[in-house]
Amino acid sequence: MREKLHSLEEFQALQAQYKAAREAEKRKVLVCCGTGCVAGGNLNVYQALKNKMAELGIDCEVSLSDNHGGEAVGLKKSGCHGFCERGPLVRIEPEGWLYTRCTVEDVDEIVQKTILEGEFIERLGYHNEDGLCKRQEDIPFYKKQTRRVLEHCGHIDSESIEEYLSIGGYEALAKCLFEMSGDEVIKEVSDSGLRGRGGAGFPTGKKWAQVAAHTEEPVKYIVCNGDEGDPGAFMDRSCMEGDPHKVLEGMIIAGVATGSTEGYLYVRAEYPLAVRRMRMAMQQAEEMGILGDNILGSGKSFHMHINRGAGAFVCGEGSAMTASIEGHRGMPRTKPPRSVDKGLFGKPTCLNNVETFASVPDIIKKGAGWFRSLGTETSPGTKAFALTGNVMNTGLIEVPMGTTMREVVYDIGGGIKNHKEFKAVQIGGPSGGCLTKEHLDLPMDFDSLKKVGAIIGSGGLVVMDEDSCMVNIAQFFMNFICEESCGKCTPCREGTTRMNEILTRITQGNGRMSDIADLKRLAKMIQTSSLCGLGKTAPNPVLSTLQNFEDEYIEHIRDKRCRCGTCKDLARFVITDKCIGCTKCARNCPVGAISGSPRHKHEIDTTKCIKCGACKSGCPVGAIKEG
Repeated sequence: MREKLHSLEEFQALQAQYKAAREAEKRKVLVCCGTGCVAGGNLNVYQALKNKMAELGIDCEVSLSDNHGGEAVGLKKSGCHGFCERGPLVRIEPEGWLYTRCTVEDVDEIVQKTILEGEFIERLGYHNEDGLCKRQEDIPFYKKQTRRVLEHCGHIDSESIEEYLSIGGYEALAKCLFEMSGDEVIKEVSDSGLRGRGGAGFPTGKKWAQVAAHTEEPVKYIVCNGDEGDPGAFMDRSCMEGDPHKVLEGMIIAGVATGSTEGYLYVRAEYPLAVRRMRMAMQQAEEMGILGDNILGSGKSFHMHINRGAGAFVCGEGSAMTASIEGHRGMPRTKPPRSVDKGLFGKPTCLNNVETFASVPDIIKKGAGWFRSLGTETSPGTKAFALTGNVMNTGLIEVPMGTTMREVVYDIGGGIKNHKEFKAVQIGGPSGGCLTKEHLDLPMDFDSLKKVGAIIGSGGLVVMDEDSCMVNIAQFFMNFICEESCGKCTPCREGTTRMNEILTRITQGNGRMSDIADLKRLAKMIQTSSLCGLGKTAPNPVLSTLQNFEDEYIEHIRDKRCRCGTCKDLARFVITDKCIGCTKCARNCPVGAISGSPRHKHEIDTTKCIKCGACKSGCPVGAIKEG
């Protein structure tokens, strides 16, 4: 049980103690225990390191509260380092070395050579065509990033409030409690130009001011959207897992600024590690008197609650989320009134997402000017993205607003896998849009993307190569949207279903040329008449792929051909002149559709072929093509 702090002076004294203890630490081993590396077995690596050090008598005390004068080796469970493609990851300090793809079998060598002898193990380092990179910051994946929200993810023990205090945690809250009025806090956030990182990009300070203006209301609420339903997105999850106190501090500051005393974190139940670490952070903060009644003796109070959602995509929409918290079915409602006037339990509610709240503490500590030093005039600051798909270096990144897609895909992502051609990026999830080669040098900020029919969304980036079928991609996202539609309004419920039926028919080879016009007509109807923002943006994947890749739709419909071979109902396997007559394809075919004599070119009977691809995958000389 931690000692409760009753004043600013006690807080400052304790924080100074932890800062000194952190400075005294010499050797630290930070084992990535974000969801990705945990799935890769890094908890086993952590335990093996702990056991081995205990066996050798190495003190691996992890708590700063009883630090042993810097003699101990700080073995810590950190949050996500970001470089998921190379996980599981282990960072060694003070050198800043990064070990990649670590296993339990590497533990003995790490302890002996690195911890005891201070030697870098080259085989665990990052290698590329330019050679070996020892330091994490020298790896190309990290070089063009500017990590602000994610600054401490991977660098601190994510389960320790002492660690957070040692890096200046809760200083911003103390400043808001004892040095600034609520209006001054809101002005600083407004002057910073911070816009909501959950998708819409609404000015955060303006939203806070609207909630604060309801001075007649005895109860107001702060709600944090940690639902993050976009396929492939994991920015908010990683932030909650890796730096939970930063999110919590931002929410408490919002409560102090707007006069709200109750906060709710809405996070999907599929994020058990994020839920556990946020609960742990709340408990630690309550024990210290940083959360709850009379925070640090200031007379201000703030209480936190966690609601776990069932994974409904529509609950990422504000009014559906508040309905879910209230215990009702998560369905959007008509607006006005908006949530700032009548939100959770019918009271004024300030609703922002995880990344937005996590941006606030540094704005208060360092000022609006510091925040505006990066990004663009209308989209200042940085943005976290989940970089996934057909790119060499997948993972969690953070870059200044206005960074081009080319920099993200090629400089940070390392280019397209297997030296294939870049084709497109799906940005903003199902509600986003598809960008192509002509957009590679487009600045990624709220306004630039809006001009080309896309949105940042929560920050998902799915990179596609030349072998990606854009009709199939559109059908995938539309199927997702159909399944996730709450069904409340007819345009979304019925319109997206009809669009999905048309797309499915096209990918199965039964499309009609009139389908293209029907898709555009349905898309316009859904956009203009759906109840909520999710419905209005639902057709975006189809419209953007039609705009940029209509020729692929025509090929599917008119020629019954999928150039990428993705749509199996349209697949045609052909044996080329490269065939050496080894007979392997005939032996692999489960339906006997391939004939030919040894050492002579074989043929495929298309009337028998079931398009399973066994012939192509088994051909030793690559003589079978699909298309």
